[in-house]
Amino acid sequence: MDEQNTPEENAPEQDETTPDPVAEEVTSPEADQEVEVTEETEEAPPEPEAEAPAEEPAAKEEKKDVIPGADLEPILVEPDKPELSAEEKARLEAEEEEKARREAELAAAEETDAAVGRAPAKMEKGARFLATGKRKSSIARVTLLPGNGKITINKRDLEEFFPRPLHQTMAKQPLVVSGYEGNVDVRVRVHGGGISGQAGAVRHGIARALTEIDSELRGDLKRRGFLTRDARVKERRKAGLKKARKRPQFSKR
Repeated sequence: MDEQNTPEENAPEQDETTPDPVAEEVTSPEADQEVEVTEETEEAPPEPEAEAPAEEPAAKEEKKDVIPGADLEPILVEPDKPELSAEEKARLEAEEEEKARREAELAAAEETDAAVGRAPAKMEKGARFLATGKRKSSIARVTLLPGNGKITINKRDLEEFFPRPLHQTMAKQPLVVSGYEGNVDVRVRVHGGGISGQAGAVRHGIARALTEIDSELRGDLKRRGFLTRDARVKERRKAGLKKARKRPQFSKR
């Protein structure tokens, strides 16, 4: 009877071995909070490391969006101009030629201003010096006489025959360079060609006549091109062609 345990004696032993369910319920939330806190503390430090890689792809995307050569200045491309007709091309060429001739005349005028003055040679009263000047298809017969500088072309004054100042300057250039302007009278008969060709022929004839008066003037006049004969003449039309070189369109049938 003494060895058998009663239920009351066995009860405290059960309390020691089996855990109390109420205690577990009370202690479990605290443990969970501690676990969460520890997890947060462990996860908190790597946050900046996670942000850094996120910025790098954004920078790469920005670089990809930049168009290569966007910093370069654009080049303006002029639109293709329509083809000009033969008349317009000829007009443009004539304007360019006129501009070049005008620049050459101005350059020659500056040279004449800088040229050293030369005393004109003495001429007898009845002396006459003849010469022929040519340019393209124009021919000018020039006569120099002692006088006060009057210039007559085809029995008309220089300003009346050549109304443009460019042609007047061209005709008087040899006289200005040589220093005979105002010392001789000039009589000219000119025919053929156009106005510009006639002005060049008059200049060529006056320069040749001045070399007859004073042979030492030849060097200065030749250096400025006043003694050079411009032999360009329009080529004649050939039989079977429309112009000198232009052929009719070929037709197979």
